Amino acid sequence: MDEGNLDTLQDVPLAVNYRFHPLLTIEELQVGDIPVVELIEKAQAKLDAFEGNIDAIVGYWDFPVSTLVPILCERYGLSSTSLESIVKCEHKYWSRLEQRKVIDEHPRFAVVDPFSEPGPPEGLSFPMWLKPVKSFSSELAFGVKDEKEFHEAIGEIREGISRVGKPFEYILDQLELPAEVEEAGGQACLAEESLSGEQFAAEGYVHNGEVTVYGVLDSINYPDSPCFLRHQYPTQLLPESVVERIKDVSKRVISQIGMDSATFSIEYFYDKETDELNLLEINPRHSQSHAEMFEYVDGLPNHHCMLSLALGRDPRLPQGEGPYQVAAKWYYRRFEDGVARRVPTEEEIERLQEEIPGVKIEIVPGKGRRLSDLPGQDSYSFELAHLFIGADSEEELCEKYDRCVAALPFEFDAAPEEERD
Repeated sequence: MDEGNLDTLQDVPLAVNYRFHPLLTIEELQVGDIPVVELIEKAQAKLDAFEGNIDAIVGYWDFPVSTLVPILCERYGLSSTSLESIVKCEHKYWSRLEQRKVIDEHPRFAVVDPFSEPGPPEGLSFPMWLKPVKSFSSELAFGVKDEKEFHEAIGEIREGISRVGKPFEYILDQLELPAEVEEAGGQACLAEESLSGEQFAAEGYVHNGEVTVYGVLDSINYPDSPCFLRHQYPTQLLPESVVERIKDVSKRVISQIGMDSATFSIEYFYDKETDELNLLEINPRHSQSHAEMFEYVDGLPNHHCMLSLALGRDPRLPQGEGPYQVAAKWYYRRFEDGVARRVPTEEEIERLQEEIPGVKIEIVPGKGRRLSDLPGQDSYSFELAHLFIGADSEEELCEKYDRCVAALPFEFDAAPEEERD
């Protein structure tokens, strides 16, 4: 539980009746090695020592949070989807196998053993992506365009795959797996052909076995870069016919996976030139990054769905009852390493938020921090700030963002020479 999300959680209906308690910290869950067994024991000890009622256990982070929630909910008799349904999403190879049973909207793929000196899988064409079957965000994910890059990527994956793959294997051991998934294990790779087009996301939930998709969002990259510039809701780029296709594919896949009493977020590519739609990946949780966007446009953050499902209440979100027509989460980035000599102060942020209505700003690096030491960064860029902005048009959205960036006083020193790669 972090301060930004706690503020948003307190905006849901009936929040005055809720008490939110932190269970594990982000540092415990995501920094360094991931001791899954110790984390479960630590969480259980804290829950056992709690003197009040435990009505729900929720989380909106990826592994290991996504898998800890159903494990703990089962132990304490609380509402949650099954661990198996979560892992069918989280294990990229198992997820593709399940998708293939009900849809055609996915790339060609194959499982790869990084420890066996593999070559490119037969039947797949370059360019392709290589990624562990389980990882954080884009960690150890490589786009490769020929055999040389393929072997270089396999070497890097082999060196780092155990950090997440080994604890993930403990989770796999709790389940009865299909033979091909058991053979692959948690330290394998997925190879799949690269997708073309623009990226989108669908968010939804499953309640009493019924799948609902409540929003489709645009994911827009920086020009000539794989890095996100902004997510915006509702989609400004897709025709309604494609939105309906995304909803249909999402419902079929989530039903096949067997989720219930849970939220989800599914990423897609759509190529308007070929009219081709492809599913990129399924996240078995809603996106905390989208919470403010739904609040700006619909009047409630999507955290409402997660909490309602966990408490056995109606998870429906209102539609279009917020103060703005469109909203976005922007990622203000620097594409070069450095040490933050100066970052905006709380007073400067508050003043900017007062000057420009419908703006919330979160600064990522602290003063004196080296950008490449920040957790959760990709290998292409470094996040300086997250800007949540509501507006009445996409044009106004962009104007507000430009005004904010121009007013944010960041200053950097060069990264130390001796520490550079």
